[in-house]
Order: sequence, then C-alpha cells, then structure tokens
Amino acid sequence: MKLTDKILNRTSLTPFYTFEFFPPRTEQGFHNLVSRIERLSKLDPLGVSITWGAGGSTKDWSLKLASICRNEHSIDTTIMHLTCTNMQVGLVDDALRAAKENGIRNILALRGDPPRGEEYWIPTDPRFTSAADLVKYIKSTPEFGDYFCVGVAGYPDGHTESTADEDAQISHLKAKVNAGAEFIITQLFYDADSFLRWHSKVRTAGINVPVIPGVMPIQSYASFMRLTKLCGTRVPQQLLDQINPIRHDDQLVKDLGIRVAVDIVRKLSQNNIQGFHFCTLNLEKSVQKVLEQLRWVGVHAEQHNMLISVSPDHPRSFPPELVITASDAAASASYSLREIHPGSGAMNSAGKGELTSAGTWDEFPNGRFGDSKSPAFGVNDLWDSGLGVTRQQALKDWGLPTTTDDISSLFLRYLKGEAPSTPWSDEPLQSESLPITPHLVHLNSKGWWTVGSQPAVDAVSSEDETYGWGPKGGYVFQKAFVEFFCTKADVIMLQERIQNRGQGWLTFFAANMMDDYMTNLTEEGSNAVTWGVFPGKEISSSTIIERDSFMAWKDEAFGYWTQWGLFHPPDSATRKLLESIRDERWLMSIAHHDYKDSNALWDFLRSE
Repeated sequence: MKLTDKILNRTSLTPFYTFEFFPPRTEQGFHNLVSRIERLSKLDPLGVSITWGAGGSTKDWSLKLASICRNEHSIDTTIMHLTCTNMQVGLVDDALRAAKENGIRNILALRGDPPRGEEYWIPTDPRFTSAADLVKYIKSTPEFGDYFCVGVAGYPDGHTESTADEDAQISHLKAKVNAGAEFIITQLFYDADSFLRWHSKVRTAGINVPVIPGVMPIQSYASFMRLTKLCGTRVPQQLLDQINPIRHDDQLVKDLGIRVAVDIVRKLSQNNIQGFHFCTLNLEKSVQKVLEQLRWVGVHAEQHNMLISVSPDHPRSFPPELVITASDAAASASYSLREIHPGSGAMNSAGKGELTSAGTWDEFPNGRFGDSKSPAFGVNDLWDSGLGVTRQQALKDWGLPTTTDDISSLFLRYLKGEAPSTPWSDEPLQSESLPITPHLVHLNSKGWWTVGSQPAVDAVSSEDETYGWGPKGGYVFQKAFVEFFCTKADVIMLQERIQNRGQGWLTFFAANMMDDYMTNLTEEGSNAVTWGVFPGKEISSSTIIERDSFMAWKDEAFGYWTQWGLFHPPDSATRKLLESIRDERWLMSIAHHDYKDSNALWDFLRSE
C-alpha cells in the first residue's frame, strides 16, 4: 500500500510511526533481524523503511529485506530507500523493477554520497545528479510513475554539504516536491523547537505533503557523537551537559536517549505533528520503551485514545494527565557496555540465562568486535558514508603518498598527533592508547600499519576516566591486541612465530581482500578481549574477535584503500600505490591472553 494512502485512511487517534532498518553485515545477523522485525511489527507501525548502501552496495540485501517485510510479515507499507549518485547505469531501473515485482510501492529517493573526486569517481548513471532527478524520473516513467509513492529527505538542521542558507535549502526541498515527491522524512535532530521553526517555514513555502520527523533514540555516547557529526546535527547544550557526565555508562546513556526521544515526540505531538520515523539502528528495546512511555502501545494505549479524543483544540495531542516523568521509565536492562575506537564497538555476546532472550541479548550498540550474529553488528553510520571527508580534506590531511614509506609516515604522524586522522580512524588517538603508543610507533616504523589496538588492563575500576565503562562499583579487564596491514610474508613469519614460540598465549586472524584466510583458532572459536564484572550482574563481554566479525571488518578495512584511491586520478602514482596495497597486503589481528602482563604482546612482537 502507498504510504500516503495509509496516512490518509488512518482511523487511530494516536500519531502514526514508522521504523527504519538497515541490511545487516552478516547472514546470521540478517536472519535475526527478520525475527526482530516480526516482533516489532506487533507494535503496529504504519510501515517500515529499509536503507540502501552507497552505490547500491547493499542492493540484494535491501531488496530481500524489504520483500520479506512486505510479503512474509504483512507490513503492507514498506519503504525502500534508493540512492542514485554513483549508481552504475541501469541499476536504478533494475532496483525499481525488482521492488515492483515484490509488491513494494514506496521509495525514499535520495541522492546518496556526492562524487568526492568528481571525474575520479566510479562511472555513474548520467541521468541522476540529485534526488530531484530521481524523483522526476520515477514519476515521469510510465512503468513506475503510477505504481510508486515517492518520498524525499528533509534537513531541519541543514544539509552538511550545502553552503546555501536555510531558505535556499527549503527551496531545493520544494523543487523535489514539485518533481513529484509525496512525503518527506527528515534527518535526525535533537532540538524540537528548532524543528518546529523549520517545519513552519516549510509550510509557509507551500510544501504541503506529509513531513515525518526522524527520531533516533541515543544508543551510546560514541555513536551519538559520531552520527550527529556526520549529519551536522545541532545538539542543544542542555543535552551535552546531561550526556557527558554519564558517557561511560551505556545503560544510563540509553535511558537518557529514551527520555530525550519521548520529550521530542511529545512536544511535536502537542504541536500537531502527527507522524514519526524511528531510526532503530536495528535495535529493539529503546524504540519499544519510547512507545510505551508515550502510551501508544501496551495497556495504556486504549485509555490514551479515549482521553485524547475529547480534546477539541488538538484532537491528537497529549492531555496533561498523561504527561510521564522520568520515574515512569521502564526497568533498564541488566548490563552495560561501551564503544571503543578506532573501528570497534561494544555489545553483549549470547550466553546463558536471561540475556539470551530474543529481545535483549544484543541491545547494547554493536561495532567492530560485537557479536556477528547481531542484526546491528558492524554499524558505523546509517548511510554508508565511507571515509566521511571531502577530497580537499583528504589531500590536506593525508597528502599524496607515492611509496610505502609515505604511508608509514602518515601513520606515524597520526600516532604523534601531527595528523588529525587516517582513513581508518576519523578522530585523534584516544588517551587509552597513550601507554602503548611507543609500541605502535615501532610497528608502524616496520611498515605494519596499525588500525586497531588496545592495552592490557587488569581489574581497573569501572569509574576510571580512561578505561572505565559500565555501572559504578565494577571492574573492567582487557587483553592486549593489535591489528595491522602487512605483507603475506609477514603473516607467514608471525604465524610460525606464534606457533613455535607463543606457548598458547596468542591467537590471530589474517585475511586479504580476496578472502584468503589464516587463523590458529577453530572455525567456531572466538576471543573475548574486553569484559566487565559489575555488582548484581552477569559478566559482560563487550569486545569479541571471531571469524565472521573479523571478515566483515576486513571487507570494510580494505574498502577504505579503494575509497582513498578514488580521490586521485586513475593513472596517478598515488592511486596506483593505494590500489596495489589493497590488492597485495593482508590485515592481521593478534591478541595476547595474559592480561596481567601489560608488555607481553609488545615484547613478543619486538622479538626476532
């Protein structure tokens, strides 16, 4: 069913809501997401939307997931995102035809990432340079025009890549509507007053299609900071003042995220905003708790509908007696994790007991080393933003390397604080890495380019400013590990050294871009390298290295060599160097299990 028809034909007195999901990184994660969507469908969303990776990178998974939602779980309003920039010729038509064949009638038409290197970018379909082009094409093509309901994105806080003022950006939004867009879903925001001001200007500009605000409950401090930076989201100082003191306790951050989302939705509802789009990050409980606290689902929903129906001025607003305070919040989950950097994250692995229940076992944000069975495993950002920098910024920060020594120099400058980032780490080195920086310098000087590491930690307080995470009164532990790009000869040498002299203390994974793979673990083996012990809670293993998670990260890590190369002309020495490194090097991850000896891993790697 078309989304606009569904909105028009609604009979419920509560505002409607939709859920957004992205295709998981692993097959097991995909199957678990399908189960999660089935459970969330019982909350009666008006529809669900499925994201689309840059350049069609998730095409098959996006189509399959959208089809399952539509055809197996009776979610008759399924919205498939579709980006057009950097799409190969014909892929847009293929995607639209596949959506039509599967009964999907709603498309969110997006431009996607801009060509960072312009003529250096991959070949694209010349028909599409903007979302407006895609909208116009769909609506003007007889094969698609009457069949699809087409929506577009709105940017209450402004588009990160636009230098135009707000009025000009609203004019661009109107151009997309004039091209045939029938609804608008906005980028995430955290300032309700600012959204209402923007929404008023949108209506004044003559844009009368449904505008559905995007709401993302905060899941962790690290993901919140990263996503708001990527989206250019304005974060109110009051929210920063609330989240900074609790940034190490993921449960408190999640609880705050639920309260903030409830407050935003409530304020907008009281101002006649009648629909909301929840970005779930493939997680379940936060969105469910938001809806419960709003009393849109559960035992209070019927009472809520009866009460709001008597409000003559705002028939769907909240009466005062239904205002819910923080003390009404649902009981929090029983464990707490964190994200680490670079390229890694945190979640709980499935174990025994209550935490393995389908709705809660992975409810803390996932990342590099989470459990690959999680639907949210490996999420870095929602829109596959790649390196997240412009070509100009890349040239400024990373230069024009033409030799492997130049690559080593970049990594060394980063470790010494002289370069602000690398393609694998978009933030300066964390304080956690300072004790092992001399060791990392040694490895990079050898041409082993490090993209992830952590020191050994033995029972440090969970309140420690550098290493602490989770609730107060706990202790956290870490095994030292490091991962780096190196030659195949280095991998073979280290494999032999670990086998002959490691005495069972070390495990490793190694792979190249073509999926050639080595390890000294069994097929099902995994390695928990970060865990915490907290009063009244099960042990939490927040950082796990196992085959599926390593291979998923391997694909992403090698992809950054490709994306870096695309900033440079095809025949340039820099482009050729980066592509040769991508094609010839291996990614290797080594962990040492003696977490009581802070130098064990580094001494082993220095030995000859």
